[in-house]
Amino acid sequence: EMHLVESGGGLVQPGGSLRLSCSASGFTFGTYCMGWFRQAPGKEREGLGAINSGGGSKFYNSSMKGRFTIDLDNSKNTVYLGMINLKPEDSAMYYCALARGACYFNTYDVPSKYDYWGQGTQVTVSS
Repeated sequence: EMHLVESGGGLVQPGGSLRLSCSASGFTFGTYCMGWFRQAPGKEREGLGAINSGGGSKFYNSSMKGRFTIDLDNSKNTVYLGMINLKPEDSAMYYCALARGACYFNTYDVPSKYDYWGQGTQVTVSS
């Protein structure tokens, strides 16, 4: 059974940093893509970026302006989202997701293209 688990969220002051983790287990297929999304109350789910298995291709939402970085540890089946210079508007529930096959520039931020989702981890930026 496919299972994704996020961790690393919490409360942070403006200007601070966090690194979120997402570990995947239970899959038997080869090529995949792991992406990060966030959703705040009253807003649509926003795609932040994604990385294909092997780490050869990454995709980023340009609105992140270089503050967010995605990395994949293939040996651990774990994807990371590094975030720096956090702002109050970054507060949201953050989700990781896995898609069978590779992501592309026109699919990485489309929620319906993903097959599995984690439970989410809350990030709150205040004070």
